[in-house]
Amino acid sequence: MFAFFRDVRYELRDVAVTVGDDVAFGHGFGRLSGTSGDGTATDGMWVRVTFGPRRDGDGGWLIAHDQVSVPVDVLTGKAVTDLRP
Repeated sequence: MFAFFRDVRYELRDVAVTVGDDVAFGHGFGRLSGTSGDGTATDGMWVRVTFGPRRDGDGGWLIAHDQVSVPVDVLTGKAVTDLRP
């Protein structure tokens, strides 16, 4: 996905994280935007993000799970891409 962009911005909002000794869980909203390779600027769209980091053997954190979803209009079955948090 990032190869599509000449320059890229990633914004996170309303992030909540619960942390345990060796695993954590987080969720919020993310928006990927920037300028494509042909120079077209895009504001992107907001998506729901969830992630699950775990401690590695050196005490640092690695993301073991990452998921992104787009809201769906249940009546039409189509993605809703113009929502904002």
